[in-house]
Amino acid sequence: MEFSIKCYTEEQEENWDSFVKQKSMNGTFLQTRKFINYHPKDRFKDCSLMIYKGNTLTACVLGCEWIEEGEKVFFSHKGTTFGGIVIGKQIYNATSINELMDCMEDYLREQQFDKIYLKMTPAVFERENTDLLDYFLYQKGYEQYTELNYYMHLNRYRENILSQFSAGKRRDYRYALKNNLTFEKLETKEQVMQFYDVLQINLKKLGLKSVHSYEDLIDLKYNRFVQEIEFYGVFLEKKMIAGSMVFLFDGRIMHTQYLSSDEQYQKLFPMDFLIYHLIECAVEKQLELFTFGICTENQGRYLNFGLSRFKEGFGTEFCLNKSFEKRLLLS
Repeated sequence: MEFSIKCYTEEQEENWDSFVKQKSMNGTFLQTRKFINYHPKDRFKDCSLMIYKGNTLTACVLGCEWIEEGEKVFFSHKGTTFGGIVIGKQIYNATSINELMDCMEDYLREQQFDKIYLKMTPAVFERENTDLLDYFLYQKGYEQYTELNYYMHLNRYRENILSQFSAGKRRDYRYALKNNLTFEKLETKEQVMQFYDVLQINLKKLGLKSVHSYEDLIDLKYNRFVQEIEFYGVFLEKKMIAGSMVFLFDGRIMHTQYLSSDEQYQKLFPMDFLIYHLIECAVEKQLELFTFGICTENQGRYLNFGLSRFKEGFGTEFCLNKSFEKRLLLS
């Protein structure tokens, strides 16, 4: 039975989200419509795909049309950390994956897309291994871009968190303890605003802009993902000097979406204090993994060694975030 493709429509939101969250091998809440729809409708031109075998939904691909140097790109996705092909287990075999990818490429060529770009779900976030997808992307001539991701297996931290830190990080944390810092979960919108202010100070000094507005954070936390998104802060007396926005995945993973501190308090080591207590929270929640995100830029070509050393000091391991690109139409 051949595959068929339908463009996503709003009427399919419930079916899409049910498939991603409950029936897929590698879907996360970041690939749900509930998440992607926090963006204003005019921010991206949606062209997401629902791939069927017979009447059964077997894969979803978040997608937006992106014009890059005059070329029409199917990009999965500009509005979330990763998108890519979210696959169902019922077709997870070599013959089906091969046919599905051919069907998807043929469809996109018919729609006059010049290129396709897929930011795949990193392996640590998958519920089940999907290496077969990577193989067929390689076999079909996709160019791979690789980012270096940092994470921790929390089993090693359950008895003694500090024992997994480097000597320097243990020293920094103990020094932070002497500075009367406190760690709190942020519960109110006013506290989230304080965190956002710290984030903006930090990003401004780095010459960067936040991907999210304050209104985005409030919408995501209080309207869409009450259980999956949390905020934490480090305070000196009543002033917040560091904070984090974390994502919780499937009761397994805590991921630091944002980590930020006020540079003028750097000598108090608030970031080391923050990370210790975030790990402690993850251990108390009986989670499996703590993920730090990447230290690479420019599609993995540049590694920020200073940031890498900072994260490695907490005892991190390494995994790969993979993106794949292919030209579909000849210039």
